[in-house]
Amino acid sequence: MGDADAEEREHFQRIVHAFKNYKGYALKKVKERESYLKELPPRHQSLLESYKRHLEEQRTCIEHNAEIIKLIIKDVECMFENVKHDSAEVNGTQVSSALIQDMEKVMTTLRQIVRDWSASGEYERSQCYGPIISHIEHLFPRESVCTQDINILVPGAGLGRLAYELAKRGYSCQGNEFSLFMLFASNFVLNKVRGLNSLRVYPWVHSGSNTLNNVDQLRAATFPDVDPSDIPPQSQFTMAAGDFLEIYTDEATWDCVATCFFIDCANNIVDFIETIFKILKPGGYWVNLGPLLYHFADQPGERSIEPSYEEVKNILTGVGFKITVEETGMHTAYTQNVRSMLKYEYDSVFFVAMKP
Repeated sequence: MGDADAEEREHFQRIVHAFKNYKGYALKKVKERESYLKELPPRHQSLLESYKRHLEEQRTCIEHNAEIIKLIIKDVECMFENVKHDSAEVNGTQVSSALIQDMEKVMTTLRQIVRDWSASGEYERSQCYGPIISHIEHLFPRESVCTQDINILVPGAGLGRLAYELAKRGYSCQGNEFSLFMLFASNFVLNKVRGLNSLRVYPWVHSGSNTLNNVDQLRAATFPDVDPSDIPPQSQFTMAAGDFLEIYTDEATWDCVATCFFIDCANNIVDFIETIFKILKPGGYWVNLGPLLYHFADQPGERSIEPSYEEVKNILTGVGFKITVEETGMHTAYTQNVRSMLKYEYDSVFFVAMKP
């Protein structure tokens, strides 16, 4: 086995390890709060009786999330050379910074399920996916084109809802995703879940800050809100795992590339732009929506450039694109807790660029 294969296997096993450790890690946080509570003066403890019960309810929610995570990672080893990997679970006090980062990603994955596959995420999807879908339908009208002949690529597909929605409209669509956190969860939702709203997660249970009411932190979201297998039989819908820059190298292959919260995931955004230009057919369109929250900007050991949107436009035209539609200040959220006292909102950019 080569170094690259060994590295890939190690990475895979690390992500499986993170999912397996979710329950121990999250319950440990609750236990720490309970221990601190017991050390407080009796008068304080009596005033915090309802908070103590609230911590017990958090424990129940976490245990339920852990059952969903078990389902997500069941048989994932079959996605990678059929290698079984047994992970030690968190029970001691030593928790590495790498594991903490991975745990954050596991919790983000639970929120991502809500964004993509729950009725609770519908408004956010309408903000983020709505303009992309509407414009693709405008560019390739279903009444005047053979939709199954229109090949659409969705890089950074996450849990696959945008790609699914395009396939549901009859287009031939492929989602591409690099993150194993996302790939494990999308594989679960798209290929294994049966029945509308048959499962539930508690996505907000991990954060007690900026909470108005106890019930807000404990509220559940059910999923999936649609049947993932409900696409026209003639439609092509696939998900490809791997690095966008490494997988998509064939010129003039795609009629449309649709990106949402994706282009700022590059160390060098020019690589992404050049690749999208290359893989589009002449006359093909790139439809993009998102901010420029450069993912590698502040990561230790990562190199990064962070061009402004003004610079990005110059790069687009520099590689040969013609910008046909542009809108700034698009209000969009990302895995937002709508009942939190603290909310983040992006003034995103929406553009359509054509390859002449």
